[in-house]
Amino acid sequence: MSKISVIRRHPVRGTLAALAIAALATGAAVAVPAQAGPLVERSAASRAGCPTGWGSLPEASTRGGASAVTNVRTGRHACYDRLVVDLAGKGGTGYRVRYVKVATADGSGAPIRTRGGAVLQIVVTAPAYDAAGRPTYRFTNQKELSTVAGYSTFRQVAWGGSFEGQTTLALGVRARLPFRTFVLTGPGSNSRIVIDVAHHW
Repeated sequence: MSKISVIRRHPVRGTLAALAIAALATGAAVAVPAQAGPLVERSAASRAGCPTGWGSLPEASTRGGASAVTNVRTGRHACYDRLVVDLAGKGGTGYRVRYVKVATADGSGAPIRTRGGAVLQIVVTAPAYDAAGRPTYRFTNQKELSTVAGYSTFRQVAWGGSFEGQTTLALGVRARLPFRTFVLTGPGSNSRIVIDVAHHW
C-alpha cells in the first residue's frame, strides 16, 4: 500500500505526518493537537454504568396509607448508599426530602448537627408511635440510627423526632450529591420509603 493511499484513508494522520516532515526540514517546533475526545464528558457515574438523571432538588409525595414507622436501616450499593424507612401498611405514605443548611427537630425546631458536607432532611408523614402513644420504632442512639462507617456517601443518620403524625430524620452525607426517593411495597403487607444518594455526580 502506498503512502498516498494511507493519507487518503486517514486524513488526520496524513496531516500530522506532513507537519512532522516540515518540522524536521526547517527545524521549527510544531504543536501537534491531541486526539479528539467526546463532545460531552460523561460523568463518573455514567462511565461506571450507574443510574443517571438524578438531581439534588427537593422531592415530595402526598400519598398516604401507612400507619407507622417501624424501622430505619441503611445499605451500601455499587453506585449509591441507601436509606430505608420501613412502614406498617402496604399503601406507602407521603414524604418530603430536601437538602437544608441545618436539619431541625420536629416540634422544637432545634438544630440537628450532622457529620458531612451536606445534610438531607427527611420528613415522613407517618408517626413512630401507635394510637396509644407507644413507640413503633425503638433505637439505642438517636444520633446514630444506623452504623454508616465506611460508606462512600453517608456520614450519619440522626433522629429528628416524631410529632403530630410525622417523623423526621437527618441524613448527613459527604457532599450535595444527586438522590432519588421512591416507595416500595412489601415485605408482606408493609411498605418502605427508599432514599438513594449517589456516590458521584
